[in-house]
Amino acid sequence: MIRAKAILVLVAALAFAASPFYSSGFNGFDPQAYPRPQVDPPVQPAGYAFSIWGLIYAWLVAHGAFGLFARAEAPAWDAPRWPLFVSLAVGASWIPVANVSPVWATVLIFVMLLAALWALMRATPDADRWLLQPPVALYAGWLTAASFVSLGLLLAGYGIMDDNRAAWSALIPALAVAGWVQAKKPRAWGYGAAVAWAFVAVSVSNADDGSLITLGLVGAVLMGWLIWRGQQARGENVHL
Repeated sequence: MIRAKAILVLVAALAFAASPFYSSGFNGFDPQAYPRPQVDPPVQPAGYAFSIWGLIYAWLVAHGAFGLFARAEAPAWDAPRWPLFVSLAVGASWIPVANVSPVWATVLIFVMLLAALWALMRATPDADRWLLQPPVALYAGWLTAASFVSLGLLLAGYGIMDDNRAAWSALIPALAVAGWVQAKKPRAWGYGAAVAWAFVAVSVSNADDGSLITLGLVGAVLMGWLIWRGQQARGENVHL
């Protein structure tokens, strides 16, 4: 059964990584898919930030392959497998759904996030330090940002609040969740790095809005500080 779980994680990781190719791809939600079209919404990070998906896909596939072929029976590797499998399996269908319905895509991405956070909480940083916890952490960190961005788009796109209020109403909770997770998993530097990457990109995409520039930079600095504090508390530094 343990080996079967390892196989499922690798298959799900491969399907997830292949999803942009067997679907029509995803270049962001269609602005016209909302009752109030979302053209250049302030909650959304600058486009370059989404390039992080390439690293996430590759690292998760490497995680799955190494876990199956080298650590299939290892308890530390087995611990996060079920929730990670759930997150990746849902993620494999996310792009086709997102191209049709932002509402259902938001529901699915929060399911992906919750499962990924569960996997992260079960992943130890002490075993295979570059292949067990870090790819799961990076994935969960980016999902944290992406989930709340998707929520912010719904708040603005369905007229619940204006674009700027929607951005603040999504980004502040995102930062609160991210700070809590990073504090709970202080050695999961990949998590904070992904969130910081997203918040810097929010600043870049809002170059004409000083308040959102500040929010983005504060979020990035906070995550960087939490990473540093977590590493220092254990007498080690992050060496990339």
